[in-house]
Amino acid sequence: MKKVLFTASEAVPFIKTGGLADVVGSLPKYFSKKNYDIRVMIPKYSDIGEEFTKQMHYMDHFYMDLNWRQQYVGIFELEYGGIKFYFIDNEEHFAGPRPYMGIPEDLEKFAFFSKASLSALPTIGFRPDIIHCHDWQTGLIPVFLKDGFQQREFYRGIKAVITIHNLKFQGVWDISTIKNITGLADYYFTPDKLEYRKNASYLKGGLVYADAITTVSKTYAQEIQMPFYGEGFDGLMRARSENLRGIPNGIDYEEYNPLTDKNIARKYSAKNFRKEKVKNKTALQRELGLTVDPKVMMIGIVSRLTDQKGFDLIAYMMDEICQDNIQLVVLGTGEARYENMFRHFAWKYGDKVSANIYYSEEMSHKIYASADAFLMPSLFEPCGLSQLMSLRYGTLPIVRETGGLADTVEPYNEYEGTGTGFSFKNYNAHEMLGIIRYAERTYYDKKRAWNKIVDRAMAVDYSWNHSALEYQELYDWLSE
Repeated sequence: MKKVLFTASEAVPFIKTGGLADVVGSLPKYFSKKNYDIRVMIPKYSDIGEEFTKQMHYMDHFYMDLNWRQQYVGIFELEYGGIKFYFIDNEEHFAGPRPYMGIPEDLEKFAFFSKASLSALPTIGFRPDIIHCHDWQTGLIPVFLKDGFQQREFYRGIKAVITIHNLKFQGVWDISTIKNITGLADYYFTPDKLEYRKNASYLKGGLVYADAITTVSKTYAQEIQMPFYGEGFDGLMRARSENLRGIPNGIDYEEYNPLTDKNIARKYSAKNFRKEKVKNKTALQRELGLTVDPKVMMIGIVSRLTDQKGFDLIAYMMDEICQDNIQLVVLGTGEARYENMFRHFAWKYGDKVSANIYYSEEMSHKIYASADAFLMPSLFEPCGLSQLMSLRYGTLPIVRETGGLADTVEPYNEYEGTGTGFSFKNYNAHEMLGIIRYAERTYYDKKRAWNKIVDRAMAVDYSWNHSALEYQELYDWLSE
């Protein structure tokens, strides 16, 4: 049986700020229990809800050298959904009001977590064949593993995998600070190791020292080998391309299921969506104070309101979009200019635009179930989960062809009768508007064709099953 330890800064249901938590909390459940023992280790944040901390079982504690001092490491465990989770405890590092305080504050916190994760393994009596690290917060684990730990019998031969969820976040700061925090020798701070633009990067350490690198879609794995998407690491990505794989994310098909979803007004399936799905739309129109009209096309947006997600394109075309016979429902927070832009249009067109400038899991489900189309014109998108959720609910994605969006949304071809959504290629506001209007014409003038696209969208399978099989293949290849 292969033993694998996931290490990450967050995991559902305990702590979540983004898609990383969904991956780390959901993916382990989908491996064959007969052949794989997958466990997860995250920090024990004070933010974790009491319903979970009450169930945690204290295992042990010890003291560890880091940053020229002895630091306390407590270990708690909890089995959840058939998976064993370990929590690394240290109040100094994990007692803040939220999991991330920003750099430089997070540098010592995650250096501590990385070293503590490795140091805790003999104490918990689990020797993994592979440690699967996620993003820059665990980038030091492959470095520490090669630095001091592999000299010890217990750690010899353990392999490391690192998954890039978003290459934009790299854990970068000046070399002397990182040297002091980590206690790593000068040897590690050269351009072929942790040094990055005269600073040092935790993520780069992971990318150099891991035995394999994955990222969250096949197209993004190609894109990050080019300067525009490579965030300064494109040369390193090309150098390590033989060890780089794109494995798409999935979603939890139990949680996102229109037939059983407790958050939505009317449950439905691929068989009866033609009659039942629209009842969610009218319920949401009433709830949000929009004109109640089952026939009007509703476009949903659930997102962080940032440049990366293409909101500069939407802002440029917002007046034009609002002239069309559509309703627009937005949910999310982010940059003030986009929050205020949506508030302004909701004030100006109160009967057709709803700006919900907050985040709510319940409201996100309502939008996936109620909208006819889902707009996601990202500048870059490593994988994207929202388009997978909208496909699951028969809400057709309108996306830009980049990263995971290009891999998961097949553009509608009216001549061949294929496709699961609509897409445009260039990062251009007029091109985006053109494809939105093409979707509108299909919705209003070719209703049968639209419903066939919905049939195909609801039939695709982006559950974690496929991804788990690809990860199993990777683990097997590493263990040969």
